[in-house]
Amino acid sequence: MVKNVAVKFFTMFLVLLMLTVPVYAFRSLGYDGTQNALGVEEDVSNQKRELRAIWVATVYGLDYPLAGATTESGVLKKEIVEMLDNIQGMGFNTVFFQVRPAADALYPSKIFPWSKYLTGNQMTSPDKNFDPLEFIIAEAHKRNIEIHPWINPYRITMKSSGLDELAYDHPAILHPEWVVASGSGDKIRHYFNPGIPEVEQMILDGVSEIVENYDIDGIHLDDYFYPGKVFNDADTYAQYGGEYDNIGDWRRSNIDNLIKKMYNVVKEKDENLQFGVSPFAIWANSSSNPLGSDTKGKESYYNMYADTRGWVKAGYLDYIMPQIYWNIGYEVADYEKILNWWSDVVADTDVDLYIGQAAYRAGNTDPNSPWYGVDQLRAQVNLNRVTDNVGGYAMFRYGTLVRKPELVGFMQEINR
Repeated sequence: MVKNVAVKFFTMFLVLLMLTVPVYAFRSLGYDGTQNALGVEEDVSNQKRELRAIWVATVYGLDYPLAGATTESGVLKKEIVEMLDNIQGMGFNTVFFQVRPAADALYPSKIFPWSKYLTGNQMTSPDKNFDPLEFIIAEAHKRNIEIHPWINPYRITMKSSGLDELAYDHPAILHPEWVVASGSGDKIRHYFNPGIPEVEQMILDGVSEIVENYDIDGIHLDDYFYPGKVFNDADTYAQYGGEYDNIGDWRRSNIDNLIKKMYNVVKEKDENLQFGVSPFAIWANSSSNPLGSDTKGKESYYNMYADTRGWVKAGYLDYIMPQIYWNIGYEVADYEKILNWWSDVVADTDVDLYIGQAAYRAGNTDPNSPWYGVDQLRAQVNLNRVTDNVGGYAMFRYGTLVRKPELVGFMQEINR
């Protein structure tokens, strides 16, 4: 009997060995990784856990509603269902849905008017009390897709005459002293002044309104902060910036405070809700700041007064998602160099790193373009997957993808 038991154990050992060796052999030969056309190794071992997000822009009706502004709830519902079916079919697991494109709302708000990009004007709501945010959350969750409302905190208008189109009870109409015009000629835009405490509180109240009333998965900001160095806020600085040596440091403190307080607003509602920002990818060039990246482009720290690196180090975010919208090898801003720089920034912090991808640039028909076909985008995603600390990506944007069958097929491939 002892002999029989020994034989059985020996037989089982041989079977296990035979099953194990081929698997090891496949791995040693690289079958869990291949190389793409640009020579970047693919790593598929970690893909099930990665963020695979897509932006849905509502400003100008870019992605929703694609058929144009309307009050018809049936049309608006149909578009959301079709959109989410397409998003699910492409393999995405998260949607950044723009609910405040320009000091307005794609949901019934007590602070901001309805978005003209949804219904045609700010004084008109969708019929039958339709709430697009509530509906898209419910439909997305049916498909195991997360919804993160995306807001632009300061932008009021998208054209010089935009103030004339605001609702009579719009915060910018009720408080014209909060408004700053930026730009010149037909490129004038209007913004809330970040240095005014009441403006900050209004923006935070707008976020509270969302987190208190909707079953969301997070709050998302993009790269719009101060529109540039030329901004008419000298009087505000004189009133509130006494403890700062220069207006630049004061402006950065205004954005820092908003980010920190917004994080707290989100976490006070639910620790599991995610709060993150998708900023312009260059924090600072190394020629301007020794801590900066090996780049030669515009800098968020000095041009937009957004200390994105500082927010990571201070723990004001759950994730950072730099918009690295340049190709690998681009001399001014090399995708790979910026990717590695951000990987180093988040190392030893609790902040996750995801990458904003320029899907809108892919599919170029010029064979001489680095964005010809989908190889550049594939190489970037594969580079993400073999770079330390990178947990996923977001594609900009939905409307661009669905109009290009080649990109739809590519998304199905990489999100498989």
